[in-house]
Amino acid sequence: MTTAILQTTYFGPVQWYQKLHRYDRCLIEQHDSYQKQTYRNRCIIATASGVQALTVPVEHSSNKTLVKDLRISDHNQWRRVHWNALQSAYSESPFFEYYADDIRPFFEKRYTFLVDFNETIRQTVCQLIDICPNVEYTTEYVQEHPHDYRNTIHAKHPQPDSDFESRPYWQVFQRRHGFLSNLSILDLLFCVGPESIFYL
Repeated sequence: MTTAILQTTYFGPVQWYQKLHRYDRCLIEQHDSYQKQTYRNRCIIATASGVQALTVPVEHSSNKTLVKDLRISDHNQWRRVHWNALQSAYSESPFFEYYADDIRPFFEKRYTFLVDFNETIRQTVCQLIDICPNVEYTTEYVQEHPHDYRNTIHAKHPQPDSDFESRPYWQVFQRRHGFLSNLSILDLLFCVGPESIFYL
């Protein structure tokens, strides 16, 4: 059985979901320390002016705060901002309206902890793209692992890891920007819909 270790993600990139789909088992780390500019609380979408990062504000007392203890902040009406950004970016995509009722509730309901919010997102997205990964959460910090993607799948360094197989698909702003690899899973979902699984 092959096992990958991943960080929790907020509408994670395509490569993150590719790992969920291709490994027999995925461990999601929740006992590491909080770091800024990661996919834990950030997703990357395509817009008319280029890529845009959507960040969930979190409350943390220090950089030693464990991910499992991160609370979501209600700062700056981020839910409304994120949903408006998604509508603006993807309203012309083939499947935005088809999936809007599944995705909109994440910007209406309040969650206390980031890991709970992200896990509910993961479960919903996996159902929508029709994958059933074997996912577990760590009970303690994992020091080393042969298939460790915690730091290679990282928003601060958005280049995909060497194991990622990028499969181009039609994108809303492709004529303007060319194909943008490894955006949020939402880009894939809104652009190709039920065929998303074939790109993982």
